[in-house]
Amino acid sequence: MNKDIKEVVKEKYSLIANQSKEQNESSCCGSTGCCDTIDYAVFAEDYTSEEGYSKDADLGLGCGLPTSFAGIEKGNSVLDLGSGAGNDCFVARAQVGEKGKVTGLDFTDDMISKAIANNEKLGYTNVEFIKGDIEKMPLEDNQFDVVVSNCVLNLVPDKDLAFTEIHRVLADGGHFCISDVVIEGELPEKIKSDAEMYAGCVSGAIKKAEYLKIIEDKGFKNIVIHAEKEIEIPNTIMLNYMTMDELRQYKKDKIGIYSITVNAQK
Repeated sequence: MNKDIKEVVKEKYSLIANQSKEQNESSCCGSTGCCDTIDYAVFAEDYTSEEGYSKDADLGLGCGLPTSFAGIEKGNSVLDLGSGAGNDCFVARAQVGEKGKVTGLDFTDDMISKAIANNEKLGYTNVEFIKGDIEKMPLEDNQFDVVVSNCVLNLVPDKDLAFTEIHRVLADGGHFCISDVVIEGELPEKIKSDAEMYAGCVSGAIKKAEYLKIIEDKGFKNIVIHAEKEIEIPNTIMLNYMTMDELRQYKKDKIGIYSITVNAQK
């Protein structure tokens, strides 16, 4: 099952890699058509004012600004998980400077190719992109000061394994800062499929409490949520599956899909 999920994700992001930001923002999954009636841009944060921002690398796929809260310092070694076209890597490069290093990891060939092409245009010699699976990274132990990731781990089937790997590759005292999608409360079954499609096809998103528990169980400490926002599912969709009174109760109970940016230390 996990292999099937990975193949779907790989196929989806291969298509996205060959589209413009505008095309990707017009639907939650780009041209794959899983939810092309709803605007995905509600997820994305505005990177344009960030130092190191590269328009060519911005595909509008993030759900936060992890580099803004990551505490990246000059000379750090930074790993970006699910690096895509390199957007967060190039922002991190501005933060680590000439003496630091940034590595982007992605398992989609087309994304790696796009990121390498973008990096060649920028001329950075201390940024590299490598192909690899977050659940089994082709990286040595204890080598990164900071790990960042933006709206990617929700797509990873085995989050226990993903955070085990993050802990392994981080240096002692290192930390991560991750923006991701989580669920709060119990989504009603009758709207769950639409909600999943709307939220970037996040059938892999798990409950916020479960997500934080995995982080804690892997031995991380000083867990802090820096930012959190609800992903609004349009009422027009919600009312296809519930009455107005049920919708009011749903909103009152704070049930829904959220993006969070969380930081924790090894």
